[in-house]
Amino acid sequence: MEMSKRVKVIGAGLAGCEAALQLVKRGFEVDLYEMRPLKTTGAHSTDRPAEFVCSNSLGSLDPTNASGLLKHEMMELGSYLINVAKEAQVPAGNALAIDRKVFSQRVEKLISNSGKINFIREEIANIPTDCPTIVASGPLTSDSLADDIKAFTGSE
Repeated sequence: MEMSKRVKVIGAGLAGCEAALQLVKRGFEVDLYEMRPLKTTGAHSTDRPAEFVCSNSLGSLDPTNASGLLKHEMMELGSYLINVAKEAQVPAGNALAIDRKVFSQRVEKLISNSGKINFIREEIANIPTDCPTIVASGPLTSDSLADDIKAFTGSE
């Protein structure tokens, strides 16, 4: 059986954008779904991908604590979003803090320049079963998709 070269990613937040870019790097084509601006949340203020909604900080850069170690591991593994965060960095002592607008704009540019990511602005209410799918909708998942995830996993 031949493996599909198309993957769907639901959610254009941090995880969804990183997943989409990593998939493209590995030769896949990606349908990246984002419900905004058609359906909004109380936390988002733009329709851009990878929008930071609560804080502009990714936490410490010190590799002797969990947050810093995770960022160093992500850098070693070639994380696109950590590289963008470093480009959009603002002074914050030993923390990695970013200019939110610059960060989102640069992530959006990476997505549009990839040539292999189809950025689709529509709400997904059900987990697709026609090809491999990554659900990266996070804590701001729409009620309909959250219900489908619960049914799919048999869990709350």
